[in-house]
Amino acid sequence: DASSSSLTQNSVVPELPGFYYDSEKNRYFRLLPGHNNYNPLTKESIQHKAMECKRLRLLEEEEKQKKKTTRVGLNSSVLLQKRQLGLLSSTSYCRLVHELKVNCMRRRKIEIHSPDSSVAGTNNFKIIVADVACERIFTVNDVEHGGCKYGIINLRGLGKESLTVEMYDNLYFTNRKVLCLFTLPSVVFWEYCCWGGRGGHVKLCLMGIAETPGCASLLPASLFSSTNPGDRPGMLCSFKISTAWSCAWCLNPQADNCFSTGLTRRVLVTNVVTGHRQTFGTSSDVLAQQFAIQAPVLYNGCRSGEVFSIDVRQRSRKGQSWKAIRLFHGSAVTSVHLLEAEHYLLAADMAGKIKLWDLRTAKCVKEYKGHHNEYALLPLHVNEEEGLLTAVGQDCYTRIWSLQDAHLLRTIPSPHPSSKDAIPSVVFSSRLGGSQGVPGLLMAVKQDLYHFSYN
Repeated sequence: DASSSSLTQNSVVPELPGFYYDSEKNRYFRLLPGHNNYNPLTKESIQHKAMECKRLRLLEEEEKQKKKTTRVGLNSSVLLQKRQLGLLSSTSYCRLVHELKVNCMRRRKIEIHSPDSSVAGTNNFKIIVADVACERIFTVNDVEHGGCKYGIINLRGLGKESLTVEMYDNLYFTNRKVLCLFTLPSVVFWEYCCWGGRGGHVKLCLMGIAETPGCASLLPASLFSSTNPGDRPGMLCSFKISTAWSCAWCLNPQADNCFSTGLTRRVLVTNVVTGHRQTFGTSSDVLAQQFAIQAPVLYNGCRSGEVFSIDVRQRSRKGQSWKAIRLFHGSAVTSVHLLEAEHYLLAADMAGKIKLWDLRTAKCVKEYKGHHNEYALLPLHVNEEEGLLTAVGQDCYTRIWSLQDAHLLRTIPSPHPSSKDAIPSVVFSSRLGGSQGVPGLLMAVKQDLYHFSYN
């Protein structure tokens, strides 16, 4: 490829200030803005052009089904033979089969239907999050006049040949930026909230940006499913906060009516029943949070690169240190994810590093290489049952690793040109659409929704 060979030779050819070397033409060209006012050359524009050429080449290879397994000698017949001979455990066999399927996934665009024709395809997707059973997707979309609105997509249509899904809009929208969105089983709130039935899920949205007021809002999922506005229930509750960066809900029975918000230099734990708030001071902004389930312990990732835990059963005492486990990254931590056994923690930072920490020894035991990030708050998606780790980089590439040995299995280019406002949001599951659903990856980019099926 011409662009890649040019980049390779640039590292050998001496750099001249204000010039760049074109290996194809074997000469230097000026980089100074204003020398060519119609199309000024900059290092950024050259790099963007090379990245776009690479993206188009990878998309062309995917269309031609040139994907190959990343491990030598790994194929379905060999795996089956080893399994029959007893050389592979059922867990290892299933994990390797998922690896093979991930490398064979093909992209198909999904047609979005809506009872209201004005809903689908009018606003860019910002965030998509699956509910607990992966029966539907909660969405946050940008609004043309500023702010965000919410929606829900039913995934039952994924099992059909036409690959259509239904999207419902929401009468609520916010003029703030939505930074965090997650779903919870509605039974968690049943003791405290006297509305509706037990069916469905509830979602908690954290809204707000730095330097502006925000709020954490609890919304019933049934708010999205009815097409008659008169049948829709109202907002469950809303808590005013400020300078918010992250949020998390506690599912441990000792504190299952509490949620946390990561603010500027402090952590705020709020009881949704009593409204009582507990504040923990920190030395840096808290950009990522997750609660453990086995104990009411909150893990926090900070702009300073520190990761620490807090036991929320502690009461405020002057001069007491709240930090239990302490880990350190070299850059701002943007995402934390606690594995199911709760002995290991995944953390990603703004230097593009993803590390797996052993919480018992406070040491890094694995590093997942290839992720790209410089300044964005990008989440990690972990599927322990399939043994996969998925992350979308700032370069708009979706990468999938083997969770067990940190091997990079697949790099998926975005269907749209890379840009700051076109970073994909993804959901991966073996059961998209429920227990009888289809496996694969959902990717939302701009106004489009794509399904990568490995079935």
